[in-house]
Amino acid sequence: MINNKDFYDALNSQGISFFTGVPDSLLKDMCAYVMDNTSRNNHVIAANEGGAVALAAGHYLASGKPALVYMQNSGQGNAVNPLVSLADKEVYGIPMILLVGLRGEPGKEDEPQHKKQGRITQTLFDTLEIPHKILPSEINEARNVIDLAIKYTKSASEPFALIVKKGTFEPYSLKNIPRTEYDIGREEAIKLIVSQLGSRDIVVSTTGMASRELYEHRLNQKQSHDGDFLTVGSMGHSSSIALGIAMQKPDRNVYCLDGDGAVIMHMGSLAIIGSQKPRNLRHIIINNECHDSVGGQPTAGSLIDIPKIAKACGYERVFSANKKGEIERKMTELMSVGGPSLLEVKVNKGHRSDLGRPKTSPSENKDEFMKFLR
Repeated sequence: MINNKDFYDALNSQGISFFTGVPDSLLKDMCAYVMDNTSRNNHVIAANEGGAVALAAGHYLASGKPALVYMQNSGQGNAVNPLVSLADKEVYGIPMILLVGLRGEPGKEDEPQHKKQGRITQTLFDTLEIPHKILPSEINEARNVIDLAIKYTKSASEPFALIVKKGTFEPYSLKNIPRTEYDIGREEAIKLIVSQLGSRDIVVSTTGMASRELYEHRLNQKQSHDGDFLTVGSMGHSSSIALGIAMQKPDRNVYCLDGDGAVIMHMGSLAIIGSQKPRNLRHIIINNECHDSVGGQPTAGSLIDIPKIAKACGYERVFSANKKGEIERKMTELMSVGGPSLLEVKVNKGHRSDLGRPKTSPSENKDEFMKFLR
């Protein structure tokens, strides 16, 4: 395994001192080290991977130095446009290092949403004509690959990708962890929320821990999962899925259980929901101010007013709550008003270490969910 300090120092010695990206579970140790050892001016957790590529481009234009952009391989999709139409050597020619976590590595067990992405990761870089190499897990070999990548990106004026397999970096825990002191955690908040919903109500839950916690709660309560669409991939798109459903099922209440990181990743969806004005859509943001499932790195969720943003985007009513009784009262109010309406629930970060995963496949979830809608 690579010591995180050794990796960081190898980059710094070659002039790479600016870091940006979206945290990934395979890169969480390195990301935590960067967060603890880099100033705010030289490290930005971006809204999405495309934004990170643009940040790296701006840094290069101003400093003449390449930056490092980190992401899970699922983030390739968000990054394709600025990689091809901004950073590409046939356009502006912006050098940068891409550090990409290889979820769904062929031949290894992983979640369904990662399998195809893992299978096509290197092929996609080939298609984008971005040179790439697997980062070795031994530091001396890794230094050679880092040197090659940085020399190439500088001389060719285009991105170079380092692909990271599981277990490449040594464990490292984030030390400068922002504290939250709310009355409740996400899992308990989800239990309070869904306990007030009716049997015909539709739920679309966001990527990550929220969908797993919703699934396990239904299982423990011996309740049906049929009315829940568990968004296991496509981070940031749950609210648009919910909008599409709400527009086709105007006689059914649709609840989107979302997260702060997901909302920030594709915040433009708030404007589209507000402009369409679906009366039956209620948007619930469970805000723990961090990317909980990939290491706990902070989001901008503690610094922005999501309800006010939603109101400015055309949502009819907005609410906020951070205590148990308040959540129950605001849920009752949310359910009684027309949509689109939004409730932000402020919760503590963290999750159970023994949290299970859905036993049904995504396609099985889809089939049962569509039957429920009919």
